[in-house]
Amino acid sequence: MTEPVPHVVAVASSPAHDFSKDLRSSVQVVEGLGVVGDAHAGNTVKHRSRVRADPTQPNLRQVHLMHAELFDELAEAGFDVGPADLGENVTTRGVDLLGLPRGTRLHLGETVVLEVTGLRNPCQQINDFRPGLLKRLVLPDGQGDVVRKAGIMTVVERGGTVGVGDRIEVELPAGPHHRLQMV
Repeated sequence: MTEPVPHVVAVASSPAHDFSKDLRSSVQVVEGLGVVGDAHAGNTVKHRSRVRADPTQPNLRQVHLMHAELFDELAEAGFDVGPADLGENVTTRGVDLLGLPRGTRLHLGETVVLEVTGLRNPCQQINDFRPGLLKRLVLPDGQGDVVRKAGIMTVVERGGTVGVGDRIEVELPAGPHHRLQMV
């Protein structure tokens, strides 16, 4: 079986701080801000709990990416979850998002470049969406660490349009590579 060409499966945005986002055929992203019209776009943090802690923090969570392979895995476990359901802006296939080091540059389509900042930390809202789902997204690795599977966060280095079917190229940073941590 051949590996799929890394590509964008779905894109989504929502002007409200809803859990799930609305699927689109394409989204515009702006350098240093995020997805146009999305509640999480901005140069300072927009995630509600982080705004309460310190609204002046830089926004390291401008664009949320999640791998479609996770939805395949969840379906096998009996969960009906698809693109945009968990609040991601870009759903990918063919890229090991969780294995990327911090600082990786993802080239989407013709112009967009996103820089990987860290992991999304899934919260209780995931269980409110689908009871029991949080245990599938945050789990022990058997070596004392916790594995977080709810996607990665990025900042926009170069803006443009991201659409369904766009190819993705991965540009790893110069070494040494640093594992992704929560942002």
